[in-house]
Amino acid sequence: MKPILSKAQLDYTKAKNMFENRAKVMEKEIAAKRALQEITQEVMEELVQATGFHDAYNELVIAENALIDWSHSTIKHEKTYRENRAAIDAMYENVNASPEKRQELIQLSMKIR
Repeated sequence: MKPILSKAQLDYTKAKNMFENRAKVMEKEIAAKRALQEITQEVMEELVQATGFHDAYNELVIAENALIDWSHSTIKHEKTYRENRAAIDAMYENVNASPEKRQELIQLSMKIR
């Protein structure tokens, strides 16, 4: 049976899949261009725009932020949150301190049911 996901979780999953698909397309385009010419910053910028990678990245960041906000408001009803409020709030405040911490919080947010 499939788990029931929140709107924030569904939006994140959709944005992540779109981003991964755009990344694959961009990798193929880079490989094709590399065979014909040197990959300069200008060429890379064109590919990022042409493949939709930039837009997919922006949508992913928006979905991640919404997921993080949703998870923070959702766990406030849990007993564990009330017992560890300061530590949990500090974790959410420092979510952008490192990519690893952000990714860990996103993974934990996807486990909330």
